Amino acid sequence: MKILLTGGGTMGSVSPLLAIVEELKKQNEIEFLWLGTQKGPEKKVIENYKIPFKAIFSGKLRRYFSWQNFIDLFFIKIGLWQSFFILLKFKPDVILSAGSFVGVPVIFAGWLLHIPCLIHQLDIRLTLANKLTSLFAKKITITFKKSFKDFSRKKTIWTGNPIRQELKILDDQLKIEEAKEFFSLEENLPIILVIGGGTGALELNKIIIQVIPQLTKFCQIIHLTGGRMASPQDDISKREKNNLVIKKRYHSYEFLIKEMKYAYVIADLVISRAGIGTLTELCYFKKPTILIPMPQTHQEENAIFFKSNQAVIFLDQNELIKNKNLIVEEIKQILQDKKEMDSLRENISKLNKQNAENEIVKIIKSI
Repeated sequence: MKILLTGGGTMGSVSPLLAIVEELKKQNEIEFLWLGTQKGPEKKVIENYKIPFKAIFSGKLRRYFSWQNFIDLFFIKIGLWQSFFILLKFKPDVILSAGSFVGVPVIFAGWLLHIPCLIHQLDIRLTLANKLTSLFAKKITITFKKSFKDFSRKKTIWTGNPIRQELKILDDQLKIEEAKEFFSLEENLPIILVIGGGTGALELNKIIIQVIPQLTKFCQIIHLTGGRMASPQDDISKREKNNLVIKKRYHSYEFLIKEMKYAYVIADLVISRAGIGTLTELCYFKKPTILIPMPQTHQEENAIFFKSNQAVIFLDQNELIKNKNLIVEEIKQILQDKKEMDSLRENISKLNKQNAENEIVKIIKSI
């Protein structure tokens, strides 16, 4: 069997597809090819999974008027031709997409060549890419039941969102000991995991960096920056960088791949954006979480949904920019409230359907 996957631009559309790849690898001899963006962060991660990667032109159509839409239409046409010839050469049995704009020309080309396609809707808000391509999809899978209203009921299946196999843990205690060693962590000091990785990380990273001196007085920080750090004037000052306490308690990484399970299992509290891929993983690990979504994006709708289920603490980025001490006080308060921590763990664990990757693989086989 040959499967072509398409996604990128951000890591949100990549993680669920990788989880499906892992499940497929356990069951079949399959040849994969990934079509992604030219400048997105996905290439390095995908190649780490030993999946051949090709970049194509793509354009992001906006729901509001922008001259950039006309330019991006040109890129979409180029991407359509590239996809057409790549598909002719690779001859996939099925195309998988998770709503990324790079998938639009690929799915159109697949439809022209009569190649069945499965698309996965990640977020609460319907992505424009999935809206445009849903008519050409053979099957549609969704993370939340609420998304049934956005698609044809006949071909839509509620599966939940897939989790990468490498994140699944059989022995928590063993992984905790391995994590302490990997991150060089102190005993008996709370651990905060900050997931700032991705294209929207800059403002979140700025907020965290500016309060590191306060945070390291009472906790340890594992900070995933996504390679997007704050400007020099907002960075930790040279004097503070040489502070032995900060050196010992602040650990920054651009990305973690295989070690990500260590970061999740060891964290007492997570601070994150509200991309659905990360939220799914937080559901699996039952982690008390503070969400700081990107303002006026689909992330806000995700965060509102999770907050409405008493599963997270929701903080507004604009308020934190005005007063960064708010996040310090919120972290202190949550860490000291065991009842609240337990409630957040219980509620977030209920929000994702388990074993979605198994169900999606069955659907792939059926088409």
